[in-house]
Amino acid sequence: MVSGGAYGIEDIVHGAGYGLAILILLLTPILWSLPTTLMIGELASALPCEGGYYAWVRRAMGNFWGFQEAWLSLTASIFDMAIYPTLFVAYLVRLFPWFSENRRGWMVGVVVVLVCAVLNIAGVKVVSMTSLWLFFLLSAPFVLIVVLAPFKYAALLNAITPTTSKVNLVGGVLVAMWNYMGWDNASTIAEEVDHPQRTYPLAMLLSVAIVAASYILPVAAVWMTRLPASAWETGSWADIAGLLGGPLLRIALVIGGMVSAFGMFNALVLSYSRLPLAMALDGMLPRVFSKLHPRTGAPWVAIIACAFGWGLCLGLGFERLITIDILLYGSSLALEFIALVSLRILEPKLPRAFRVPGGMFGAIAVGIAPMLLLGFSVIRSESERVWGMSSFTLGVIIIAAGGVAYFANHALRPHGWGSKRLS
Repeated sequence: MVSGGAYGIEDIVHGAGYGLAILILLLTPILWSLPTTLMIGELASALPCEGGYYAWVRRAMGNFWGFQEAWLSLTASIFDMAIYPTLFVAYLVRLFPWFSENRRGWMVGVVVVLVCAVLNIAGVKVVSMTSLWLFFLLSAPFVLIVVLAPFKYAALLNAITPTTSKVNLVGGVLVAMWNYMGWDNASTIAEEVDHPQRTYPLAMLLSVAIVAASYILPVAAVWMTRLPASAWETGSWADIAGLLGGPLLRIALVIGGMVSAFGMFNALVLSYSRLPLAMALDGMLPRVFSKLHPRTGAPWVAIIACAFGWGLCLGLGFERLITIDILLYGSSLALEFIALVSLRILEPKLPRAFRVPGGMFGAIAVGIAPMLLLGFSVIRSESERVWGMSSFTLGVIIIAAGGVAYFANHALRPHGWGSKRLS
């Protein structure tokens, strides 16, 4: 749900150069991911319930803010989930340029959405095992790049690779933040995880180290070849693989890029689709969203409804999608850090198998660095245009619409929507 390998980090090198790119990839998990995983480790161990971060915010701050958390997460997912079919097509056209013509790429993206929806209706075990094996498959080409690159020392110094990327340093930081975000997505399926109090903190902390290594090692290896940083753009891993290992490795990287995008989309369907389910159980959405598949237990109505929404933003482009995605996701993340502190104050005796170290000071301090990093998304969103307006303006409109949606929902919902579980 966080990382599908080094695919998608190419624009960081283009915008920042090799040295700064490695520094960004090293510092981002420390300043952005680690604080988030510590927060999630405490809240997931204390409140391992379906709906995850939505349930935490609702318990700590009430129905209104719980609804806003779900609203921000679901609206962010509309942009976030469009990124993965976009990456899938970006690598596909490296092998078959035919798909870049007319609206063929968009149609491929729609197929990705539909297939992943079907897999998720098949159940959580199908998704988890598929994701695990896809991880090993897509990692193999990068292992070869790390092994081969030292034998090509300075060999690509004069390699000329045309690029269309316009990402600068700030854009590179945003791409890094996107590649390291999403840790809280795993919390929404807590009731479907064995021993969540022990599993979540351990999985989070180990995964930060694994993800960072999977990004930094391939970039450092290619740096040795002296390939110009200006030659990098989304999808460049395929060209780099071809320069290092020939056509077969290039094909393997392209297939790996497609597998990565597919696998991450598939796993995130599992997470996001549990939000409408939890909200329906709490009486905040119609009960139809709580319908479960009789055999697999998957919330099939929620999955289908979410899949329709995710298809709306296909075709917006990688950079635009990331900018608005981080702005909305960051707002929801801020509510989670506030919930951490609020629950420390309101429920000090709540059993916590894992705690953010440092007492109350630690609980407050852990959210400072991630919130400061969100400033980059504001800077970038003022210059990026989406649907005739700046990304920042669109983000503010979406955030404000959450309050309107809550009061409209509260005023219009019939008694039949009432909660089916206790808070």
